[in-house]
Amino acid sequence: MSMHEVLTDAELAEMDQRVAAASPGPWVPVLETRTAAGGASFIQVSPEAIQVSPEASELDDELYLDRFVGTQRVAGPSAQLDADIDFVASARQDMPRLIAEVRWLRSMLADRQ
Repeated sequence: MSMHEVLTDAELAEMDQRVAAASPGPWVPVLETRTAAGGASFIQVSPEAIQVSPEASELDDELYLDRFVGTQRVAGPSAQLDADIDFVASARQDMPRLIAEVRWLRSMLADRQ
């Protein structure tokens, strides 16, 4: 999609459906390059699971992503992988707001016409 193509109502509805189908937010990025805690970066999908009981690993709800360059897995802390994880985690909160903003702006434009 180029920057000049109009976002259709159908495309907006499809985005809204993807948001509704995803696990509820907020999603929280836990990034190795920021925390240096060891292990791997991940997205905490249900932060309330940790708040209920940090010791109860069965409550963890996490997404892990791997980065491959060709056939080689990128090992160790990766600033690029962490940036990508941060983007994906933030999209869970950002997309509903962006969809609402587009719809609000469209309604404002329609009211002016």
